[in-house]
Amino acid sequence: MDISRVDHIGIAIKNLDETLKFYEDVLGIKCEGIEIVEDQKVKVAFLPVGDTELELLESTSEDGPIAKFIEKNGGRNGLQHIAVRVDDIEKAIEEVKEKGYRMIDEKPRYGAGGAKIAFCHPKSTHGILLELSQRD
Repeated sequence: MDISRVDHIGIAIKNLDETLKFYEDVLGIKCEGIEIVEDQKVKVAFLPVGDTELELLESTSEDGPIAKFIEKNGGRNGLQHIAVRVDDIEKAIEEVKEKGYRMIDEKPRYGAGGAKIAFCHPKSTHGILLELSQRD
């Protein structure tokens, strides 16, 4: 598997507008776009930092995965996942499975920013939600 870099760090947040104020006004990191990914029930803001991004994730539904993560986290915002860039996501998924580790996604799916994504199961990654991400 060819991992070229950390693609992005996903941060689960309760309120995108309030959180963006801090990142933009205090840290000077400008948002380069906001996107809603309907099938993941999430609103995503992209904040580039060097050759990676911070991805702020606000749930668009009370039963969405981000809302559940925040609830499980005691109602607090927090680090939700880390994504690594791969050159061939289908090959990367197969390598993970061939080595006996679990995937949440057996096939790539659409992710924010036009990426193909697949999540490794946290039980296989020692508790970290790890996303494989391919951008063409």
